[in-house]
Amino acid sequence: MLPLFVPLRSSMSRNGKVLVAMSGGIDSTVTALMLHNQGYEVVGITMKTWDYAHSGGGKKETGCCNLDSFNDARQAAVDHGFPHYVLDIREEFGDFVINNFVDEYLAGRTPNPCVLCNTHIKWAALLKRANALGCDYIATGHYVKVREENSRFVLSKAKDLTKDQSYVLWGLGQDCLSRSLYPLGGYLKTEVRQIAYDLGYEALSKKAESYEICFVPDNDYRGFLKRNVSGLEERVDGGDFVLTNGKVVGKHKGYPFYTIGQRKGLDIALGRPVFVTQIIPETNTVVLGDADELQQTEMLVSGLNMIKYDTIPDGMEAITKIRYRDAGMTSLLHNDGDNICVSFNHAVNSIAPGQSAVFYEGDDVIAGGIIRRGFN
Repeated sequence: MLPLFVPLRSSMSRNGKVLVAMSGGIDSTVTALMLHNQGYEVVGITMKTWDYAHSGGGKKETGCCNLDSFNDARQAAVDHGFPHYVLDIREEFGDFVINNFVDEYLAGRTPNPCVLCNTHIKWAALLKRANALGCDYIATGHYVKVREENSRFVLSKAKDLTKDQSYVLWGLGQDCLSRSLYPLGGYLKTEVRQIAYDLGYEALSKKAESYEICFVPDNDYRGFLKRNVSGLEERVDGGDFVLTNGKVVGKHKGYPFYTIGQRKGLDIALGRPVFVTQIIPETNTVVLGDADELQQTEMLVSGLNMIKYDTIPDGMEAITKIRYRDAGMTSLLHNDGDNICVSFNHAVNSIAPGQSAVFYEGDDVIAGGIIRRGFN
């Protein structure tokens, strides 16, 4: 881990020098222009993480990895007179994020590659290049806030709760948070669009957003797995659908192609709605059950990253989110070695191993980790 960085003010600006991650979208562009107008010495950088043409999909590149986005980012930099670079991190991204994505599905879990990428790839790449370029800070267009409190840098929710991204940034360490600027944390998305319009970027102010995984832009993760895992279909096709009591009720198309809570696309008729309640990779088995069988009151979380505090007091109350769009549920956090056992006040639906669990105290992120299993 890098030591906490004490910013040294650049002689060329009144606020310091900042490396801004620019995807070409509205949020990162407005971030760069806001900081530029506030007196920071801005350096723009666009990271190429994935070449979709090599994945075998049927769509063109979308989101953060297409030429139009690169050109949009560069044009904004040219318009305002600050430098812009393109950084190719496809090799390090692919080796780590994509291998993990595949491995997690093969282990019967549901990964969250954006969390992994933010934590281990993008911010590490930004800090490395910020150091090389003599930048005091890094900045992104994420909707979050960071403040210093009790010698720690605390991540908290944005003003616009519909856009808040604290859930996907729980893995950032103190070295990253101490040097990160998030100018959009205090704005609503509608206000950011108006700022882009006022700055003369009318087309950008109306630009649609992409919520796809960058290396699966057609949202077909099953197709991605088939194309990238040699012989996958032969290895997993034809496993059993079973009920909780062990009764075999049909054949499935391969356990990696299902997720906890899934109802649609099962291609099985039992006379009532059924859901995926468990995935057992060792036997290529997918367990089906009724909706109430998805309700659980406890879960085990590992791989913790502490943010607000050094440690979590045993029995601490927190609001725990188990997915990005989850409102969160009141819970008690209990220490279990290096893990946390979460006890919910009320049962929660579809706890999926491999997804992130993030603990909140008010708007502040206490810590986050990876869900290992849910239970009652």
